[in-house]
This record gives sequence, C-alpha cells and structure tokens, in this order.
Amino acid sequence: MTDLAAQNVSPETLPTPLSSQAVTRNSASANGVSVLGSGNLDGLPSEEVKSSGETVRNTDKLRTRPADLDHSTIAQFGPPNSKPSPDGANGAPAFSNEFESFFAQEPTSSIVSPTERPERATDNLYSSQIASLVAPTSQMPRGEHFPAAESNSLKRVADEPVSTLSVDVDTASYAYVRSEILNGRRPQRDTIRPEEMINYFNYAYPAPEDSDIPFTTSVSVVETPWNPDTRLVQIGLQGFTVPLEDLPPQNLVFLIDTSGSMSDENKLPLLRKAFRLLISSLREEDTVAIVTYAGQAGVLLEPTSISDSKSIYGAVNSLHAGGRTAGHAGLEAAYALADAMQENGGNARIILATDGDFNVGLSSVEALTRYVEVQRNKGIFLSVLGFGRGNYNDALMQTLAQNGNGTAAYIDSLSEARKVLVEQVAGSIMTIAQDVKMQVEFNPANVAEYRLIGYETRILDREDFNDDKVDAGDIGAGHTVTAIYEVTPVGSPAIKLDDLRYGQDKEVPELKATNAFADELAFVKLRYKLPGDVQSHLVSTPITTRSAGIAQGEAMFAAAVAGFSQLLQGSQHLENWTFKDAEELARANIGDDDFGYRSEFLSLLELAAFAEH
Repeated sequence: MTDLAAQNVSPETLPTPLSSQAVTRNSASANGVSVLGSGNLDGLPSEEVKSSGETVRNTDKLRTRPADLDHSTIAQFGPPNSKPSPDGANGAPAFSNEFESFFAQEPTSSIVSPTERPERATDNLYSSQIASLVAPTSQMPRGEHFPAAESNSLKRVADEPVSTLSVDVDTASYAYVRSEILNGRRPQRDTIRPEEMINYFNYAYPAPEDSDIPFTTSVSVVETPWNPDTRLVQIGLQGFTVPLEDLPPQNLVFLIDTSGSMSDENKLPLLRKAFRLLISSLREEDTVAIVTYAGQAGVLLEPTSISDSKSIYGAVNSLHAGGRTAGHAGLEAAYALADAMQENGGNARIILATDGDFNVGLSSVEALTRYVEVQRNKGIFLSVLGFGRGNYNDALMQTLAQNGNGTAAYIDSLSEARKVLVEQVAGSIMTIAQDVKMQVEFNPANVAEYRLIGYETRILDREDFNDDKVDAGDIGAGHTVTAIYEVTPVGSPAIKLDDLRYGQDKEVPELKATNAFADELAFVKLRYKLPGDVQSHLVSTPITTRSAGIAQGEAMFAAAVAGFSQLLQGSQHLENWTFKDAEELARANIGDDDFGYRSEFLSLLELAAFAEH
C-alpha cells in the first residue's frame, strides 16, 4: 500500500471507482486536476501527483537532430560527464543540454551531446562502436501481432493493367524496424511495410501554390539500382503546408492506456515525456482533455485551454500504470468528450496512446472497426501512437488509425516523439485531403510487367476507385506521400512471365505505331475529398519515359529506402544487391538533412549487417 503522507496526497485526490461502461467525473482534484480512471486496482496512485506550474512554449529548443536524442543502444554514447539517470534504461545518462529544464521533473534516458559525439552519426568509427554494443537478443515476443500480407507479386500488364490503392502516410513500421535493428535483431518480415519505410522521409517535391488543390503530383522514371533492365516509376504527392498559427482551434482528447502492461520505461514514462512535447507545441486557443483507461475508464482532465499549462502538465505527470486494458470503454469515453468539445467549434481528434493490448470489453478487431467508423462519420478522427514491446498489437493499431481517418506512429524514443508531435504536429492534427485513392494504368505497348513496392495492406479493388463510399487514406498538412513501382519495359531481358498461349500479346507491339499515347508508360489518376465533403475530385498525370518531375537525388534516396526494406524482407527481386549497395546509394544522395533522419538511416544500413537473423 502506498504511503499517502510520503506522497503528499490527500484522500480527496484519490481515484473514484468507475464502471467499465460509464464515465464518472469528480471535482476532487490535486492542484486543480481531476484524478480519475487510473485503473490501479488498489485505488491508490503509484507515484506523486504533482504539477510544476511551468509553462514551456519555446519549441525552438526542440529543433534537435535525432542523433542528439536517445535511440536505445545509440543513446549510450552520451557525454562522459553526463549525470546518471536513476530510473533510465540501463543506467543511461540524463539530459545534459537545454532539454534538462524541460524534463527536470522526470529523469530520462540519455542524449548524445552534439559537441561531444562524433561529427557524423554515420562515421565508420562511430558505427563500429555502435555495432560492438548491439548484442543479438531473442526474436519478437510471441504476444506481438502484425498484419500478415504477402509481398505484391509481379503482374503482366496484358493481364492486369490497372493497380489501385489507398494512400498511406503512416510511419510506424520504420520506427519499429529501427528499434529492432538497434537492439541487434533482424526485423521479422511482417513488421516491414516498405511504404511506411519510404514515407518516413520527406522528399523535395514541388509544393502546391495555394490550398484550392490540397496537394501536387510529381512523377519520375529512373533506372532501377538493383536491375539495370527495369525502371522505377516514382509517384510523389506533396500536401499543402498550413502554418500551425493558421490552423483553426484544435480540440484534442488524449486517450491514454494506463493498464499494468504500460509500466515499462519505454511505455508510460516515455509517453509522459512525449505528451509534454506535444503540449508545448500547441497554442493557447487549443483545448485538450485526457481520458485514461485500464480496468476502468475515466476523465483525468476535463477540456482545458493550453493557456492553463499548470493543470495540463499536472495531469500528465500524474499518469501511472495498473490494471487490465478496457480499451473500448476508453474509446467510448474519449469520443463522448470529443463530441462535446466539437460543439464549441474547431476540429476534434482523439490521440490514442497504447501498447495495443485491449483485453476488457469490446476487443475484437471487427467490432472496434465498426465502432470507429461510426464515430469517423461524425467528424471525429482517431490517430494512434504505439509504445513499447512485449504485447504490441500493431494489427489493431493500424486498423483503428486507418478506419478512424488518422495516422499511426510508433514512438520508440523521445526523438521520434519530437518528430511526430512537434515537427509534424500540423500534419498530425490537420487533415487537408480525405479518402485519397491512387490508380495507375500501365500502357501495354511500353510496359510488359510491373510490381508495386509495398502497400500490401492498402490495395483496393479496381471498382473502388470511383466509389466515393469506399474509405481510403488521408493526407495531413505538409505531408508527403510516395509510391514506387518497378516496371519492366517491353523487350527487356528482365521479363520473367511467359506470354499466354491464348492471349493478345502478338497485337500489343502494333499499338506503338498507332497509339496516340505511344510515349507513355502509365497514367496516374488520384481521387480525393476535401475535409467534410462527400463527393470526390479527380486529378490525373501521364507518365512518360522522359518524366523527371522529381529531383534525381530524391528519387535515388527513395530507391535506397525501398531497396533496404526489401532486403530486410528477403525479396527475390533484388538480384545480388546488398546492404552495402543500399548504403552507398543513400549516402551519395543524402541531400538536405536538416534533422538528421537520413544520416540516421545510413547508420541503420550499417547495423543491419550485424543484426541477428
């Protein structure tokens, strides 16, 4: 039993028992913060309920490269004079720079000082030091679940000339794969979604001139790095950038899993730090509320203006883990609160933070999907932040985010939290285009075969493209989306599929002399809805053999990421291409790297060779 006197918590601040099917609210508070729905089975908080009263608004201090923040074993290269963190992972040093005051209330894992670490995260000496510390560990825990999907097969254009998909801006797979490699493990195949690896990075696509058309479409055709007899067709979308200060007021409900499984250092403790970053990047006109769920669900923080930072930070600091996982009850409470907040104007979004374990109440994927779809149609969107290892349910998180018109990210470090919740905050909370679908029709006169790299869980039927009732992906403010096809030209020695005995193949070459589209490889069509609309808009772009709307360096870097993801999958389409080849290609085309994500990718490429199979 926790000593209340030692924690300076009065009995009035204790959580009130709640029904798993109802939301109970209580005016009792600690420093003005309602403490409810904690889920601790004995009804007592496991740590001090405190509120610093400090307002942290200067996000300029957060513009730090990922190599400067903790990423598992990389984090151990902290400055020699860093003070140890009493509750950090493996005794990692605490923050020693400008972040220290921001996170002074809770020691965190290490941060590599920019002045004391090697000049580049990709320096060979630095990488060899990292590799020496990456000890192979066991395979992915049995309790973790990922959607199983076979890689896209090679298609004959004569048989299946049209490819249709829903766009995807999720990045969870890349962050999860990175955490595996940094822990000395080769990621299991189902954890690798090539499109999320590619879309983790921003590319220098031309930006829209105004918001009338929410995104631009750019296309390029380049030689395939792993096969000179094929070509890579890259299609890039660039969303219109909306400055944070120009967004309408935001109503955010943080739905936080406080069950017992969230007690690990890389779960709830990291979540608290991540949400403090998000709060610091919002504006005074924005409103947040917090719902927690464990064995029961309840409102920890009623809708509160960002200007009241004392109450908000106090509520975040009071989060603790205990109990089972009543995810459905938490969703019900969060949607009810978001619906009420939406009545005051502005957008409403729920941000679910969890390790993905729903084991109380409605928990099947099908039932939760139907529930989220109903709420989505009311204009309340759901984004998901995954945390931790052991029972991480990526399949459920992907389903919730996709059907909730939100995004899915995996937070494995404070650096990743800063990327998702600070740098990309506008795109995370502001949707500029909904139900975005892509359809590519290949010209049989010029293309014999094609293969879509990734998007296996986003494939749509051909007829879905023109059906506005079919849900698809969404694009946030400033987001980029990339899709890459490997295509085999007619007459190429790389053709692998035999002609059909009873097909029309003999007639195809004659098209070149008569077809008005003789120089086209493919034709891209995109459908999208403006937020709140029910009718879609259509934009189309031809792809020719000379298409070069994407800078060569950007296309080659994307190709390196695409190749890397396929190497991890053990793809048979890469001939004799290696991790070293991918690294050399990425290094030669690293381009602008303001935040260091591309340099970090080079380190991952080096470490992948050491990872346990």
